[in-house]
Formats: sequence, C-alpha cells, structure tokens
Amino acid sequence: MDIFVGVIVGLLVLMTLITLHELGHFIAARRNGVKVLEFGICFPPRAIAWVKDPKTKKWTRLKKSEWGKPQKGLIFSLNWLPIGGFCQMDGESANDTRKGTFGNARFWAKTKILFAGVAMNWLTAFIILLVLSLTGLPKMIPNQFSIPSDETVSNRSHVTVTEVLDDSPAKAAGFEKDDTIIAVSGEEVFASSDVSRINSAHVGEEVIYTITRKTNCESKAPEVTPNEGEANCEGSEDKELLLTAKLNNADAEYLLGITMSSSQELYHYTWSAPVVAAGLTVQLTGETLKGVGELIGNLVSGAFKQLNLDDNTRAEGRAALESAGESVSGPVGIIGVIFPAFTSAGATNVAYLAALISVSLACMNILPIPALDGGRWLLIAIFKLRKKELSKELEEKIVSRAFLVLLILIALITILDITRFF
Repeated sequence: MDIFVGVIVGLLVLMTLITLHELGHFIAARRNGVKVLEFGICFPPRAIAWVKDPKTKKWTRLKKSEWGKPQKGLIFSLNWLPIGGFCQMDGESANDTRKGTFGNARFWAKTKILFAGVAMNWLTAFIILLVLSLTGLPKMIPNQFSIPSDETVSNRSHVTVTEVLDDSPAKAAGFEKDDTIIAVSGEEVFASSDVSRINSAHVGEEVIYTITRKTNCESKAPEVTPNEGEANCEGSEDKELLLTAKLNNADAEYLLGITMSSSQELYHYTWSAPVVAAGLTVQLTGETLKGVGELIGNLVSGAFKQLNLDDNTRAEGRAALESAGESVSGPVGIIGVIFPAFTSAGATNVAYLAALISVSLACMNILPIPALDGGRWLLIAIFKLRKKELSKELEEKIVSRAFLVLLILIALITILDITRFF
C-alpha cells in the first residue's frame, strides 16, 4: 500500500513540475509575441480539450471531430499519459519567418522563451524551500545552507535503539531494545548519524554510552503501602545508565551492533527564510551540477579504461561505470523507489524531494544537448554567431538524433532501475 501511494504521489509531483516548466515557456512565449497553439497537461492521446476564441476571448469545448483540424485560438488540453505536459508554439523551427512564430522572434526573445522553463523550475524550488523554511526544514545534505542566528530547532529527540544484534559489542555491554542513547563519549546525540560518526572516530576502542531505560511494574519490585499492605506500582520511570562497549575493528561487519532510529529535526527561520530558501536553491544546483560532472567523468573514464589491455585498468573502468550507474536514477527509480520511501517519511520530506527534483530538471535542461532547452539555444547561438541560416531540415536532423540518444540513455537507466527494484 505504501508503494502504491508513493507511486501516485511521485507521478503527481513529476507531472506538476514538468507542467510548471512548460508553463514557463508558455508565459515567456506569450509575453514575447509568439503564438502558442496548444498547452497540454499530461501527454497525448488527448482526453478532452477547449479552445479560446481570439475575438470573444471565451473558452468553448473542442469537439472530438475538430481535434485534427487547425484552430485559430489557443487550445488547452488534458491528456491521458501522466508524465508531464507540453507547450506547442507556432513555427518552432529557428528559421520560420512568419509573424508570431518562434522562428521569427529575435534572438533575445528566443533566449527568454527557451530558458523560461528552467527559471520556472528554480522558482518552484525556491517557493517550496521558502515554505519549508517557515514551517520546518529538514537537513538532507552535509553543510546545508542556513542562518544560525535566526534558526530554531523543533522535533528534536535522542536516539532510540530498535534492535541489538547477538554476539555484538552492544549485546556484551548490556544494550537492550528501546534504550535511548543520550550521549556518546560525553557528546549529546540527537541523530543516528551522530552515534555512527562518533563510533567511527573510536574504532576498536572502548566507548562510554549514556542511556536511559524505562523501568515499570514488570521490571521492578512493587512498592507496599504501609497502611493497606497492598502492592502499589506508580508507573514507569526513566533510569539513566552508563554502558561501556569495546567497538569492533574497521574490517568487521559492524562496529557496535545496534540499529537505531531518531525523529527528524526540523529547522525554522523567520526573517531569514527567503535568504535560506535562495541559498539552499543555489547550493542544491551546485551539488546537482557537481554530480552530473562526476557522472560524465566516470562514464568517459570507465569506457576508455575498458579498452585497455591491462586487467587492473579494466577493473578500474568497471568500477567507474558501476559508480556511474549507482549515482543516477530514471523515472522508474524515482517513482517506484525514491518517492515511496520519502512518502512514508511524511509530507515535509516529499516537499523537499520535490524541490530537489525541480532543481534537477532545471540543471538537466541547461545541458548543451540539442534535444534539451540549453542545447537548442546553443545550436541557435552558434549559427547566429556564424551568420549562417539554420535550416529546418538540419535543425530537425540534429535535434532528432540527439533526442534518440537521450531516449536510449533513459531506456538503459530504466532497465537499471527495474533491476534494482526487483
């Protein structure tokens, strides 16, 4: 059931983010005098459509018998495939000279139209992070941007032990399920990662853990009321204990031998919320572009090393390719794996993930790949600098081949996602 809900949430979020991206193109095109033929939510086949009369400005239902015929006004459609949206402009070829077409627009107007979708995705991420900064922002990445002077923390609690492994240092030290770890080596801890971090700094050493353990009527002798001579249990209480465990060495399967859980801390901001939202949007953009660079580097170096005759070099190449495969996820992985996990963690985490995906869509579309916004702009810019005409045939050939490569890459990533899923 959780997976089903996560998949539905994932589809809705991705569809919304892509539709907002296309809305950016739509707004920029209309503001720069380019006619939009159709704005659609989801992808065809078409389910229902309306057309706006250019004279009366009224919307009327477009009959199914009229779907294949050219219309004078803007068409707004709802379609069956829930994988995004589209904005179809008139004359999308760069050399179309008819008035009101994309091709006839000035270079600066084309630039604004092509990058308006990217700007909309960054704006969407900023708005989501702004709301989270005011209501409670989780920290998901190391050194996440913040304004400490205007920061308050809620939902803070210590770490709970959910399982103690047999024959482990934790078992020998006396850990029990439901113990609460307050401090490790004198440092107060509020997250499982804090415990892991301190343990990693004391591999093979003895570490002192400050814990609390609930005692109740079953674990302690009942008190006797002097007058009545009856057993009286006053309920449970927290007892503080010090446990000393000698951690395993670094090559062992685990250091301490417990599984832990902790509530997610939420960080709140007031006057600095817009600054935090903007700073985090920039930070997520930088991290995303860094990840893309590392991915491309691993793919290229891995592929070249596979051609080497040396076995060790080929092994390094395989490791680089595996690293590239593990660092990327396609629609199946995002919708079928990532969203169910984030959905079960709550709406706040889903909102943060939506902001991150919105930033990723922006970064993806600025890449110089002709099938994407950044690549189309680069193609137009190169021919403008060369003062040569970019013919419709050449443009379609370049874009279609780039799109084919992109589809093949998406298919390979999807196969990898399905393999991981099962």
